[in-house]
Amino acid sequence: MKPYTVKPAQGVRGEISVPGDKSISHRSIMLGSLARGTTTVRGLLRGEDNMSTLKAFQSMGIETVDDGETLTIHGKGLHGLTEPTDVIDCGNSGTTIRLISGLLAAQNFFSVLTGDQYLRKRPMKRVLQPLSLMGAIIHGRAGGDKAPLAIVGQKLKGISYASPVASAQVKSSLMLAGLYADGETRVMEPSVSRDHSERMFRHFGADVASIPGGVVVRSGNELEGREIVVPGDISSAAFFIVAALIVPGSELLIKGVGVNPTRTGIIDILTAMGGSIELLDCRELSGEPVADLLVRSSILKGIEIGGDVVPRAIDEFPVISVAAACAQGRTTIRDARELRVKETDRIAAMAANLRLAGGCIEETDDGMVIEGVERLNGCAAESRGDHRIAMSMLIAGLAANGPVTVDDTECIATSFPTFTALLEKVAC
Repeated sequence: MKPYTVKPAQGVRGEISVPGDKSISHRSIMLGSLARGTTTVRGLLRGEDNMSTLKAFQSMGIETVDDGETLTIHGKGLHGLTEPTDVIDCGNSGTTIRLISGLLAAQNFFSVLTGDQYLRKRPMKRVLQPLSLMGAIIHGRAGGDKAPLAIVGQKLKGISYASPVASAQVKSSLMLAGLYADGETRVMEPSVSRDHSERMFRHFGADVASIPGGVVVRSGNELEGREIVVPGDISSAAFFIVAALIVPGSELLIKGVGVNPTRTGIIDILTAMGGSIELLDCRELSGEPVADLLVRSSILKGIEIGGDVVPRAIDEFPVISVAAACAQGRTTIRDARELRVKETDRIAAMAANLRLAGGCIEETDDGMVIEGVERLNGCAAESRGDHRIAMSMLIAGLAANGPVTVDDTECIATSFPTFTALLEKVAC
């Protein structure tokens, strides 16, 4: 256990850069390993989740060199992976275990995936069920719904799959399997999930096409090594965006943040609440849109949040709930049932923690109803081993009337190892 305490801030000011995008970092390692030749990655997030992906591919014979600035991956092509000699430990990373399940299902060897105590509780059938339709043979606990997963690599066939949920993990896992499957693999979603996989597949030369409501992948194209520049992670920037909005007297510039339209739901939501967020110096890096974000303290107002914006902001809802607790009036969050199957039940976790801080929160099956309060109270909060819960409650502490202590912040290292250092830099 590693507790951490923040005190109320007089302002959040200065200029920062946040670590590289976690989703893009995962995919750059995966596709760089499957490509022929050398891939270089700058701006890689070196959090525990991404290191789990890197170690997984190293265990399958991929050689890498990391000088702290650039990760160099010596890819072996689509058919160059070798059978691991031990179980692959995915740590706390749902992205790692779900995405490489699709990849490993198509290899000509046997593999086993596991993870930490939290990952072993997370549902896997949403990925494994469509993979089984492609011919995959994957065994797991709880009737195939929980890790460890035992994967017997097979020749796969392309399918057309209508996913019941908008999930980039489900889509990306099937896309990776589709690189090997006979014919074409088509994945349709009820609403658009983040499209980092589509962009990076194209960047590496895969035969992929976006279609209305989904994506199509055709096998046959070899991938070629590329140079990748990873933009700052908007999910990491979200904590500091909210901090600057809710602490009076704040003005913060966050440099080089990825503003992929499938990820900017957080900006749309906070702007609709009255937040002052400007996008400056808009540009493109490695096929991804990037901008600097200038954020100023604002009087936020409660709004209704639901529908298509939800999958575009799904990882940011813990800190959005903090903004809502500090806003004037009522905020209703719906269509966010996915939050109940993240690293923890994030609806229950944030409702409980914000109540400890004097918030007025009502849980619903698929979200929350939050009545804003004049000011949150200091409290002792519980992270429940979830990095986003831990960071969200520390941000809440900046706008509280007394210190907020989070019981265990070791989990923050999974996605944002420099979080507390940046917090101490800008909170005054």
